[in-house]
Amino acid sequence: MKDLRNFYINGQWVQPLQTQDLAVENPATEESLAIISLGASGDVDLAVAAAKAAFPIYSQYSVEQRIALMEKLLDVYMARYDEMASAISMEMGAPISFATEAQAGCGHGHISAALEALKTFEFERQIGSTLVVKEPIGVCGFITPWNWPINQISCKVAPALATGCTMVLKPSEIAPLSGYLFTEMMDQAGFPAGVYNMVNGDGPGVGAVMASHPDVDMVSFTGSTRAGILVAKAAAETVKRVTQELGGKSPNIIFADADLESAVTGGVIGMMGNTGQSCNAPSRMLVEASVYDQAVEIARQVAAQIPVDQPAKQGEHIGPLSSRVQFDKVQGLITKGIEEGAELVAGGLGKPEGFETGYFVKPTVFAGVNNQMTIAREEIFGPVLTMIPFASEAEAIAIANDTPYGLAAYLSTGDDDRAKRVAGQLRAGMISLNSAQQDYTAPFGGYKQSGNGREWGEFGFDDFLEIKGISR
Repeated sequence: MKDLRNFYINGQWVQPLQTQDLAVENPATEESLAIISLGASGDVDLAVAAAKAAFPIYSQYSVEQRIALMEKLLDVYMARYDEMASAISMEMGAPISFATEAQAGCGHGHISAALEALKTFEFERQIGSTLVVKEPIGVCGFITPWNWPINQISCKVAPALATGCTMVLKPSEIAPLSGYLFTEMMDQAGFPAGVYNMVNGDGPGVGAVMASHPDVDMVSFTGSTRAGILVAKAAAETVKRVTQELGGKSPNIIFADADLESAVTGGVIGMMGNTGQSCNAPSRMLVEASVYDQAVEIARQVAAQIPVDQPAKQGEHIGPLSSRVQFDKVQGLITKGIEEGAELVAGGLGKPEGFETGYFVKPTVFAGVNNQMTIAREEIFGPVLTMIPFASEAEAIAIANDTPYGLAAYLSTGDDDRAKRVAGQLRAGMISLNSAQQDYTAPFGGYKQSGNGREWGEFGFDDFLEIKGISR
């Protein structure tokens, strides 16, 4: 079992101020694979003080100096790429092939995108008689989740480094191995002491302290909407900037003129990927009524063929959910769907046959759903798809927008004019037309209770910058 109890503060690995150990569980085996410490307010104070002391120096580094450090980080990351994939697979149950190709790939993608954006970013420009200067905001606090662990770490840390900020990271205590490994990489890359600091812990013990800390200038949080509200409230007393990437209940609208087999198959597979633990998952499949029954049958067949297997095995399959808490939540919402009268057409309650140990779940599809059912309103965060019929374009848009969330939306149609028209009316931050994939230079974020601010590429820079006008 790995001993990961130290924190990284001011360029050194240090012991926590007080002992509060937590075992990290492998969700596939239910066995402990590492032990970490849960930090407290004193640990946060030390980390923030280190970041505050480093800011006057690092904020004055030239673009060329920051580029050189980030290029070194990218080299270190790629040299230890397989270690990162293995850590993610063990800590949150991602199949090793998926962890290698997708999960670990996010770290490379975000560091590379921020690096390329930095090379051409305009930190100064003249507007009339005023020189408008974009300057680093200061000390940043990062609170990141377990579902795409290095994705959310790297898409916060990389733009902060690029813009000249200093920072304190609190990775998820559910999946802290990747954060610990990334911290080792930051140390290897040679950033000045105090620029990057890492304190493990839970939300009340570290996250809330960081959000309310008077010397933290901005907080970037990714997680549930419920927790995001608590972070915003904690930050309000010091009027610091808060950016949030929160929950989603994203619609996937399929019109009758789409390639039905392809659109439904892609929608089911997209929903089940990462065992459904993605904030932008296409969790509500809205299908035009004239082809709805066909779509349900296609979805049933596809879901029935999605394999569930151990994370250590190569191949395309889904692994377990991340924890017992998550397993119980998903089982409870499947039960709710059945109780409220939705038609269970694939999967359902309990674990797949042969998986008594571990938090494995069945790929599940509900049909006959209306948008007022619990499974259509709440973010399930498991491999559970709801299918809802619609009669017209206007009704599809109305159902799609009838949610407190607005992170992503998906749309399949053979009519280009309709695609543009409908996309323009969807209240979501990211729209995918006919299965188009988003790249690392696109803005990532949502409307309404899905958060505020944008991440990825040059769009991720803005939240880390203050704007100063110098008139003469």
